Amino acid sequence: MLLNISTTHQPTTDLSYLLHKHPDRFQSVDLSVGQAHIFYPELSQDKTTVSLLLDIDPIDMVRSGKNFAGEGFALGQYVNDRPYVVSSFMSVAIAKAFSTAMNGICNHHPELLGIEMPFQVVLHSIPAPQGGEGLIRRLFEPLGYKVSVVRHTLDAQFPQWGQSRYYTVTLEHTLTLQNLLTHLYVLIPTLDNDKHYFITASEIDKLLSKGQGWLNNHPEKEQISSRYLGNFRSLTQTAIERLNSENPNSAPAHQHSDLFIDETLLQKEQKLYKQSLHKLRLEKVKEQLLRSGAEKVLDLGCGEGKLLQLLIKEKQFTQIVGMDVSYQELIRAKEKLHYDNMAAIQKERVKLFQGSLTYRDQRLQHYDAAAIVEVIEHMELNRLPAFEKAIFGFAKPTTVILTTPNQEYNSVYENLNPNAMRHNDHRFEWTRAEFQDWANKVGLEFSYTVEFFSIGDMHPKLGASCQMAVFTHHKLTNPQQ
Repeated sequence: MLLNISTTHQPTTDLSYLLHKHPDRFQSVDLSVGQAHIFYPELSQDKTTVSLLLDIDPIDMVRSGKNFAGEGFALGQYVNDRPYVVSSFMSVAIAKAFSTAMNGICNHHPELLGIEMPFQVVLHSIPAPQGGEGLIRRLFEPLGYKVSVVRHTLDAQFPQWGQSRYYTVTLEHTLTLQNLLTHLYVLIPTLDNDKHYFITASEIDKLLSKGQGWLNNHPEKEQISSRYLGNFRSLTQTAIERLNSENPNSAPAHQHSDLFIDETLLQKEQKLYKQSLHKLRLEKVKEQLLRSGAEKVLDLGCGEGKLLQLLIKEKQFTQIVGMDVSYQELIRAKEKLHYDNMAAIQKERVKLFQGSLTYRDQRLQHYDAAAIVEVIEHMELNRLPAFEKAIFGFAKPTTVILTTPNQEYNSVYENLNPNAMRHNDHRFEWTRAEFQDWANKVGLEFSYTVEFFSIGDMHPKLGASCQMAVFTHHKLTNPQQ
């Protein structure tokens, strides 16, 4: 991941004064996921080039928790282009490595700040997945840049595979260094929608601060604002209104505060909304368990035990079991339940054990109800028959409550790429028709009736974000049958 900035301005040493980076020293700054290295590969009387090279640690990147999974690619979090392309990581590196220059500070030679210099900028391997060369030109050319774009093939040895989404971009312009850096800071992450950080309302201030003096008059200001802010409508609308106001650095009096935007409007557009949806989903599952009259209940795929925490509060449930395939998740569940500090009578109600939903397990028999919340989509499709036989055929609880995402609703999430799944570990996601076809088939095969419910805000055409099926086993009137 390499950025080169060159100038023929005389004397060429002026660039190093503006950057506060000595040309004879190799310098590095720490990033959250690696390091950025600053050096001068070229320094002569005629030309100076400074390079910003990012060394991204892929392990730190995974630990950061941001999902970079490709469409339907389970290992996308670990195998992706982030360490090798000019992306939002570069924008952060520019802010850290060249902060004084970007903020218009040059203590030793302040007279250099207003000087326009001829610059050539080379962005090696920058992704532009939505818009390509046309978008690159629409972003930079209105600012006066001469733009040269070279698109890379997927593999030079196999030209029949076609073109990639990666470009080498060369920019030429005469302007101040501060303006150049602010342009790059905003427009690099605008080209690539895969931000490595989570978008919050604080990004509006960054956008308006770095876009001051040029963004408001840019013909693509709405698209720049939208893409920079992760395509979140509420944030984009606020940014545009502030850009259009007489004082873009302060929100209009009628506008919501950043805190209000972050905690309310974005709940339906960001992961905060997913958290509130998850709480609603667990409450709906609990309601169905109570409605069934069950006393002995299973939470299959219990994870860190959020549903278990709700069930423990209900006196109707005399036996509560949490099972998960991950031992670490069970440890977390035990901690969240404060199991070690439970009263003895509570400990008698609650059990946690490790197990798989695709194997017959005698420990799961003789229970009134089982909850399987957002679990099956993590299975390979070819494992579903084993799951069906193990739960509906062998364990055979009287009631089974199962939830899974509604794939149709995915298009409502603006920051979700078309045809992508909601989680990097999802193996499939069903439409409402596909889910109902599967559930009805299971009910017919294993003697269950099925009711369907929607969870979350209803879209008039796409349904709700989450779909739930409640399976009820047929009561046999003749015990000999």
